[in-house]
Amino acid sequence: MSYLLYSLVLAVGLLLSLPYWLYQILRHGKYRTGFAARIGRVPTHVATASSPQRRVIWVHAVSVGEVLAVSGLVEQMQRGLPQHRVLVSTTTDTGQALARKRFGEGNVFYFPMDFAFAIRPYLRVLQPELVVLAETEFWPNLLRLAHASGARVAVVNARISDRSWPRYRRFRWALRRMLAHVDLFLAQTPEDCTRLQSIGADERRLQVTGNLKFDISLPATPPIVESLRRSLAAERAGPVLVCGSTVDDEEPPLLKAFENLRVAHPRAVIILAPRRPERFDQVAILIGQLGIPFVRRSLWTGQSLAGGVLLVDSIGELAAIYALADVAFVGGSLVARGGHNIIEPAQHGVAIVTGNHTENFRDIVTLFQSRNAVRIVGLAELPLTLMQLLADDAERLALGRRALETIRSQMGATSRTLDALKPLIASDSSPRGVPAQAAHSD
Repeated sequence: MSYLLYSLVLAVGLLLSLPYWLYQILRHGKYRTGFAARIGRVPTHVATASSPQRRVIWVHAVSVGEVLAVSGLVEQMQRGLPQHRVLVSTTTDTGQALARKRFGEGNVFYFPMDFAFAIRPYLRVLQPELVVLAETEFWPNLLRLAHASGARVAVVNARISDRSWPRYRRFRWALRRMLAHVDLFLAQTPEDCTRLQSIGADERRLQVTGNLKFDISLPATPPIVESLRRSLAAERAGPVLVCGSTVDDEEPPLLKAFENLRVAHPRAVIILAPRRPERFDQVAILIGQLGIPFVRRSLWTGQSLAGGVLLVDSIGELAAIYALADVAFVGGSLVARGGHNIIEPAQHGVAIVTGNHTENFRDIVTLFQSRNAVRIVGLAELPLTLMQLLADDAERLALGRRALETIRSQMGATSRTLDALKPLIASDSSPRGVPAQAAHSD
């Protein structure tokens, strides 16, 4: 791969897409925050991170899902490696907000764009001993420059989705050279391991450690969730359907299904949480046009929700809100978006329904299917499935119980991942690219 050519293509792409980015900045306020950090200006709190006494581990997690996945790993590093300072970078604003809440503002910064001029200042200032990338963040310049700086590089919770795999295979000739800069790949499943090898990863640097997302701890219950629980109980509202991470074209059929549900359950409640903050207003307009009573979570002060919609226009509360559900629907799955993570409702022992577009979470959904711990439906089956589950208490509760049991059976990836990473940190004598216990000559 010509890194100069890659950088040129990246620059041209950014230039051509400039109108889109300007629209997002001006219309939705996205990407405005942290712009200086993204182009290589190292924030003051980051610049003071490195010292001879405390070396740096740089963990990159793109957005909310990745931040949640690496949370346990970061926390274990902070406790178990006191001689290191663990810094976390994110790409999205929502990921940044959650990371700051979880790890402290002084330990979090925006990920620089993948240009040499933006990355070099961070490597020069931080001098990281280890760079950890979550899932499939293969940034060519970052990998090349981190390797050249003397840092070890690891990819944790690594996965290759069904959608990405054909594209990666087409560019195997370029990926092979780039992936040679990675010292260790810790894959979610044996199939991910095989796919990584097929696109150029060295078999000797591959391990299966499991999916970190099964180890995500339940968040502390926000006061708003307790208030909602008390209010719903006091007014005898329910059953409660929580629809999380919904995307374009999903809210209309979900709201239609809710209208059908109200025929048998007049005091039913739907809690609707769109995936993207910039869609909150759009979804509010849709609910109003359908004539369904609703209140935005940001404006809820205890008013009745029976027979209506609570529109969740907040960030970081959905995982706890799932606990209120009798049935949880996980979005991005009724349309071809690849689905979203079903683990959060499963942690509460809630019966889960998802659409049939779940390619992004293929292994998790397949596991739950094998244990009869999820219902997968198309648009046509959605209303009837919801009605059946809410009419059959025994089956609904058993479905939720099997989901929780499935989660518990898969835990432990965080400890396995940390154990695999420690040789990259502890030994300065083994050759680059191989953990200390498996050193060899390339």
